[in-house]
Amino acid sequence: MPSFDVSSDANMVNIKNAIDVAMRTIKNRYDFQGTSAAVELNEKEMNITLFGDAEFQLNQVKDILFPSLEKKEPNSSKRLISSSIETVSGNKVKQNLSIKSGIDIDFAKQIIKTLKDAKLKVQASIQGEEVRVNGNKRDDLQEAISLIKQKHNQYPLNFGNFRD
Repeated sequence: MPSFDVSSDANMVNIKNAIDVAMRTIKNRYDFQGTSAAVELNEKEMNITLFGDAEFQLNQVKDILFPSLEKKEPNSSKRLISSSIETVSGNKVKQNLSIKSGIDIDFAKQIIKTLKDAKLKVQASIQGEEVRVNGNKRDDLQEAISLIKQKHNQYPLNFGNFRD
């Protein structure tokens, strides 16, 4: 029985490369010379930390980081969850951006509900942080992929592990 998996994994290599590009851009910009503007990646905790002298500078760092992220990994800025801006050591500020990876249970249930409401001849089940979709025909699975891409574009999804 043909099947495929719907997942959402962050490509940490591409994210790391995008952060390196953003850091080189920040170091080369004249208006950031002598400031605390920086971007750091913590791969273990899947966390990006932005540093700046003021909230305005933090927004400028974001304006540099997000396009480079989108260039390296499309829709990766949709997977970032930003926390509130914190003041550290006097007038410096920082902000943490968490990188969300995997599909949570509620979103997986929404995907399954979308497939059931469309009355396609496929069965979907939750497999940890993935959703496995089974069907009798390859055409049904391709129709399910296009439906999921159309309805759930607020979060980056990967379609893989296709088996005939």
